Amino acid sequence: MAYLESLRVFTRVVELGSITSGGRDLRLTPAVASKRIKELEQHLGVRLFNRTTRSLTPTEVGKRFYAEARRVLETIDHAETVVAQFAAVPHGVISITAPLGLGRRIIAPLIPEFSDQYPGIEIRMRLSDRRVDILADGIDLAFFVGSPPDSSLKLRKLADCVRVLCAAPSYLERQGVPQEPEDLLKGHNCLLLRYPRSPEYYWMLNTPRGVQKFEVSGRFDADDSDVLTDWALAGAGIVNKPLFDVAEHLASGQLVELLPQSRPMPSIFGCLYPHRKLQDPKMRLLVDFVAERGLKAMRQDAGRYAGKSG
Repeated sequence: MAYLESLRVFTRVVELGSITSGGRDLRLTPAVASKRIKELEQHLGVRLFNRTTRSLTPTEVGKRFYAEARRVLETIDHAETVVAQFAAVPHGVISITAPLGLGRRIIAPLIPEFSDQYPGIEIRMRLSDRRVDILADGIDLAFFVGSPPDSSLKLRKLADCVRVLCAAPSYLERQGVPQEPEDLLKGHNCLLLRYPRSPEYYWMLNTPRGVQKFEVSGRFDADDSDVLTDWALAGAGIVNKPLFDVAEHLASGQLVELLPQSRPMPSIFGCLYPHRKLQDPKMRLLVDFVAERGLKAMRQDAGRYAGKSG
């Protein structure tokens, strides 16, 4: 097992570009990760990395060895997945990722209860509003709200996620309440989620005249969806958010829904995972758990706002 651990450390160091990052990803200290790499090099009798004070890059033989080691680990993972179907108690590690709002408000609160039911399963969670390379980052399961990217990954749609436009009363007192979708283009500060290669540079609204594209703009943007909510609460502008993400603020009156007759097009709430994970029972358990409990939490949030607005 020590050699297998060394292979896993080696592949993550190659993928993440540093011994510290590779070790941290596997919950190892830099010292232990470095020791595993040195043991592997001594065993093989070759140097796997070119080391400088500023960089760590695989040697030519290191690149060849990485490709073979990756295949070996994938074969072992698949074999363990097949055997796991016959185990009485599911166990193992699941690495998951999710956008910040979805992760904090829906996914993360479910993990303790899931862990109580399946104590043999470890969850490693990474939250980010940026698109994650699931294969390169060693992610087993990626939950998302939005449009799924084109990829070879397996997609499971869990639900349609209602979206709303909203702003604080203080903003609306200063700038006025938009009466038609076209009003968004007339001097309103729209708060946008933007990052390199971000697809969200426009809003798609389901108007009485059909679905229309609005190239809205604003004076500032962020790559953290929670920052956009904070700005909206501070009266800085109009935000386009999943209803579950702002239902509490809408119910309290801190935010006001705008253009309810022309809501943004719903987003997909779903998950992506590699095809090789299809037969993994612990993956199915987690996805089914999130699908049931997560959707219930979303409906409860929407229900609180519906009750307030009704």
